[in-house]
Formats: sequence, structure tokens, C-alpha cells
Amino acid sequence: MRKHVIFITGASGEVGHALIRRLAEDGGNRLLSLDLHSLPDDIRPLTTHMVGDILDTSLLGRLVSEYEIDTIYHLAALLSTRSEFTPEMAHQVNVEGTLDLLKLAAEQSQWRSRPIQFLFPSSIAIYGMPDLESKNLYNRVREWEWNQPRTMYGCNKVYGEMLGTYFCNHYRQLATEQPVHIDFRCVRFPGLISAFTLPSGGTSDYGPEMIHAAAKGEAYNCFVREDARIPFMTMPDAVSALLTLAAAPREKLTRLIYNVTSFSLSAGEIRDRVIAAFPAAEIRFEPDAKRQAIIDSWPADLDDSAARRDWGWHPQYDVATAFEEYLIPNIRERYRERSA
Repeated sequence: MRKHVIFITGASGEVGHALIRRLAEDGGNRLLSLDLHSLPDDIRPLTTHMVGDILDTSLLGRLVSEYEIDTIYHLAALLSTRSEFTPEMAHQVNVEGTLDLLKLAAEQSQWRSRPIQFLFPSSIAIYGMPDLESKNLYNRVREWEWNQPRTMYGCNKVYGEMLGTYFCNHYRQLATEQPVHIDFRCVRFPGLISAFTLPSGGTSDYGPEMIHAAAKGEAYNCFVREDARIPFMTMPDAVSALLTLAAAPREKLTRLIYNVTSFSLSAGEIRDRVIAAFPAAEIRFEPDAKRQAIIDSWPADLDDSAARRDWGWHPQYDVATAFEEYLIPNIRERYRERSA
């Protein structure tokens, strides 16, 4: 008899580590995870982990033959900066990988005659402000505004959202056989900051990179201007958003795609907070024109009022507690332990 599981792709990434820990706190959850890389020793016992490629349809078929998948958290993605260097590969991973998983979910739903929940993390990268004047004028952007991304990653994510919406509402709409039910739910994240995993190639990673460099006693050259501003949230809040949305009654949701956020900071304001914690930190601003242009195209803040209204979204960490209680002490301890 096949085992019922929660399936997590991209499990070795920043969100994956935190999500596995939180899901494992409920002893009733059986977790199955997939990534190109193995998991750290402290996480490996919490899940049945498969090392493999999300594009390997034979591997996906084998997993379906062995497990009954109740919920999918599709975290696997090629992130924004890396996607610009290899846009074709980004399309394969971020679009074709998502399509393959949606088809897997559809097959599971049809075979079992019940909905399969599909959680999809999207990104602030799906937005595309045309210029700084517009960015300053439209400060808090709603879900349906400025969906004109200028990066491959943003294009991939907005198309992933559209694919999920199609599979949820219209897939096989002309077919005569048993209908498919995919319960697609999406959160659009701002820049994410983790105290426990290293930045991994996101365009917003100048924030956490500043803190890690200061904690290690290394100088840091920030690749955006001092006044560059986007919204951020901590990794624990990102995981809470996914889990809270997953637990929300379907009838309470007025949309499939929701903004979530916590606080908005300029790069200079992040620098000031880092120096307050690490007075010897050396942080200089040496903007990279191409990466700066991407940050300039992202909103200064996100309107997450729909998530707050529909499913009670509220971040645990504001800007003060994010730095003073979560980021600074944990990152400081990380490098203190390594130097001991």
C-alpha cells in the first residue's frame, strides 16, 4: 500500500530547510522531498529525501508509483540572478518543472477523485515598474498591478502562476471523463532573509549578504544604491505564510494568488542596522547597473491586505524584531561557533 506524503521540491534551499523543520513538528506528517543536492545531517532524518532532477519525469513517475501525494510544496526554482545568465535553463526548471508537477497533481486527483493541494511560492520579481517615478508614486502594489516582469525569473514565476490558475479552474474543461481538482494556492514573497542558511543567488540577497559579511569581519561591496528600496520578510515568516495559507478553508479565499510582506527597507537603512550591531563593519555601495535596474523595477512595498483579510496573515517579525531578535543574534552565533 502506498504511503500518504507531503511532497516538497527544492528541499535543500533556504525555504525548504525551514519548511521541513516546521512540518516535521507535527508527528502525523510524512514528508517526501526532492532536490539536486542532499540535505544537511540535522534535517535528513525528518524526511524521505530523493536526490534527483525535477525535470526527470521517470523519477516523478516512480515516486507516484510508491507514494500517494496529498500536498505539494513546489519550491524548486532557478533564482533571479542565475536565471539571467542561463535563461533557457531557467525556463526549463521554472516553467517546465512546474508544468510537470501540475500534471502529476492532476493525475493524482483524477485517480483518487479528490483535490490535491498545490502550494506555489512566487516572487516580487513578477512586478515590473517602468521607472523610479512610477515606483515612488505607486508605493504599495496590489496583486494585479504592474505584472510586467523584466527578468527571466519574473517571467517564469508569473507564467507559473497562470499555469496553476489554469489547472485549478480550467484544466481539461472540455473533457468528458472525471474532472480534475487541483487546489492551487500561491504566495508572492518579497526579499527573504534567513539567519540559518546562506544567500543563494537572489537579486535581493544584498540584505542578508551585508549581515553575513559583517559577522565574519569581512568588507562588503553592496551592488545596489544606498536608496534602493524593496520589501523583505524573515524566513520563519515565509514558512508561516505558506503553512497558514495551506490551512485556510478554501471557501474563505477570494483569490488564488496573494502578496505577503513584513517590512520595507532601503539598502542604506539595512547598512545602518548592520553597523549598529557590528560597529567595525565595512560596507560600501558600488552599484552594478544591471542588477540595480532589476531592483528599481520591483515595488518599494507590497499591499498584502487580501492575505490579512482572507486568511489572517500577519508576520511575526517587524523590522526591529527581525534584526534584533532573529537575524543579528543567530548570524553572530553562527560565526562565533565556527571561530571557536
